[in-house]
Amino acid sequence: MRVRIIAVGTRMPAWVGAGCDEYLKRLRPALKVELLEVPAGKRPAGAPAVRAIEEEAHKLLAALGDDDYVVALDERGKDFSTLELAQWLAGRMRGGANLALLIGGPDGFAPRVRSRANLTWSLSRLTLPHALVRVVLAEQLYRAHTVLAGHPYHRA
Repeated sequence: MRVRIIAVGTRMPAWVGAGCDEYLKRLRPALKVELLEVPAGKRPAGAPAVRAIEEEAHKLLAALGDDDYVVALDERGKDFSTLELAQWLAGRMRGGANLALLIGGPDGFAPRVRSRANLTWSLSRLTLPHALVRVVLAEQLYRAHTVLAGHPYHRA
């Protein structure tokens, strides 16, 4: 199973890359997770965001494989406890389909991206900065994997 985090935005602060890389490196022996960045849509001052959202939708959908299991991260999505996430991840790993985790731009996803998603997942009901979502997502994937591996990282 191939896992990809496909995120809108290409100019992240150094701490984002360092945090994300740390958790993805820890995951690599067991689960290879790749980060793919797509450029944010152009948002001219005073122009409606819909054009940028559609531009991002085109790039996100173009990055997907036909058989990818697609998860859109959104605060209105399904929430998981750590143990529920671990069990969900185990099921995805057993299923074998490639997994694509989408992080949208600052104005969210276009309807056609939402309709392509097999699941909408909420990391939190709070609105998180998109840069922080990358780090939190990588850490939660690592935490779920440690639960499955019986590693003491997660203390329930």
